Amino acid sequence: MKLQLSSPSDSLLNSEIKITGSKSETNRLLLLQALFSNIKIENLSNSDDAQVMAKGLKVSNGEVDIHHAGTAMRFLTSYFASQEGKEIILTGSERMQERPIKVLVDALRSLGAKIEYVKNEGYPPLKIKGTSISVSKVSLPANISSQYISSLLLVAPNLRNGLEVELVGKITSVPYIKMTLALLNEVGVETQFEENLIKVYPKKEVDKARLVVESDWSAASYFYSIAALSEVGSRIKLSAYKKNSLQGDSILSEIYKAFGVETDFLENEIVLRKVRTANEAISLALENAPDIAQTIAVTCLGLGIGCHLTGLHTLPIKETDRLAAMKIELEKLGGETTITGESLTLLPCESLIKDVSIDTYNDHRMAMAFAPIALKTNLFINDAGVVSKSYPDFWKDMKVLGIAVNKI
Repeated sequence: MKLQLSSPSDSLLNSEIKITGSKSETNRLLLLQALFSNIKIENLSNSDDAQVMAKGLKVSNGEVDIHHAGTAMRFLTSYFASQEGKEIILTGSERMQERPIKVLVDALRSLGAKIEYVKNEGYPPLKIKGTSISVSKVSLPANISSQYISSLLLVAPNLRNGLEVELVGKITSVPYIKMTLALLNEVGVETQFEENLIKVYPKKEVDKARLVVESDWSAASYFYSIAALSEVGSRIKLSAYKKNSLQGDSILSEIYKAFGVETDFLENEIVLRKVRTANEAISLALENAPDIAQTIAVTCLGLGIGCHLTGLHTLPIKETDRLAAMKIELEKLGGETTITGESLTLLPCESLIKDVSIDTYNDHRMAMAFAPIALKTNLFINDAGVVSKSYPDFWKDMKVLGIAVNKI
């Protein structure tokens, strides 16, 4: 599906949007619910990834295809490996079979898990034979994707002796680790996180719990970008959000002050207000929130200001190589961009090229990150349906804001 996007007739915005539950929280809670059946969850994400995760957790034998869902691949690897009696082939899309999983498999094998590679060493598909795990200590590099670490932590209460995870080196994506531990605590699992050592204690049963998933801060990033690119005086209300969020991407409320956007926290809602024009280049270290790098770069492009973003070393192994993809698409629109293995630098751009077709590379965030630039220039989004991975209602919500969205 190809879409044409163009600016609202009135760029002074005043809209309200309700966003589905966080994909990150949803997938963590779905796994905990599979371990402890008396957990009830409300405001689940309606994303493809969440649906794939929920479906996969119900399988005991045979093949589980998680398509493009990286979180599901990592979480289900630990889940199936620790469930005695389950025998699974865990596979995914062609791109998923190019995304490394060796660090997690090595960690699980050191605990006694029975996992084999079906095709290429270090990559999915995986043949997993669930077993009872009694070894309780494991070491991992600290600078890897937090999803590997969270994967182990989530199954830890179900292991015979719990789990002690030693992280070697400088830890990245700390907020996502803390989110996992906070959700474990919320259902009654005892944890400790001191320096580079994390402990999760075993738990056979938890008390009946009702948990409400907060809306996705990553999804909110696109509305922050729209607010930044809109007229001073614009206002967008989003729900359901809270000030003391578990999600690392909630740092948006601080970051976007530099773009002239203030955030008012109400009861389960936030209001984004464009209060001033932004004209200064920014430099940000995003180790703890790499998923918002694409959105920030596009915001800067639309505002005509430069940026230097670092801490992006996990982006090349996402749904696509996001750094390479961003360079290509930003330059289509007229942005001069330099990338390294962990950074992106964008020079100030005086004018945008019109009617550009943005490629999305099977990556939901490429489609959504570039959509806000429609406030500044007409553009096309190729394979726009890819947003269903995390935010199926995205294009509908763009229309609520007044952005013209037409199928080509």
